[in-house]
Amino acid sequence: MDANTPSQRLAGKRVAVLMTDGVEQVEYVKPREFLEQHGAIVTLISPKNAGEHVQAVRQSEPGDSFRVDLDIREAKEEDYDALLLPGGAANPERLRRSPEALRFIKAFADELKMIAAICHGPALLIDAGVARAKHLTSWPSLHRALEEAGAEWSDEEVVIDGRLITSRNPGDIPAFNDAILKSLEIDPEVADTGPSS
Repeated sequence: MDANTPSQRLAGKRVAVLMTDGVEQVEYVKPREFLEQHGAIVTLISPKNAGEHVQAVRQSEPGDSFRVDLDIREAKEEDYDALLLPGGAANPERLRRSPEALRFIKAFADELKMIAAICHGPALLIDAGVARAKHLTSWPSLHRALEEAGAEWSDEEVVIDGRLITSRNPGDIPAFNDAILKSLEIDPEVADTGPSS
């Protein structure tokens, strides 16, 4: 298969993207494109009504807007295999005011489902009660808050702690996407079955 041929390595996998106004556009668009190219079904979930739009940013400038597929109040963790938390400084600040958003994130952690958070996205792991005793990375300004929440923080392009994947910034997206792909290819139901009889 050449580099331009889409694969179906993630066919049947469903990925929720939780975001709102102020999301960093490239941290949503590039992972979504990557996931869809590999056959995953991606749903944009927000504390906004389905059909409304999320306003993205390109660094500090206004970016494009993206149509919401599902209101967080109607979203159920069991409908998805993984959760993507893009960054953008304002996006997690707004999401942390949504109890439904924080419950949704915690449900993925409780069920040992993959959570991938990039840049400012890992800030939500603090509010959802997921950061403690985890090895994480993030946008550098978050490292103190993550450590105060009980996480171990490293300045690396991608950090994987079980089913939790974190990266620092848009420059890390290729490594971030690759880690997501590999994690989603592992079926948690059969990954640790022990020796066969």
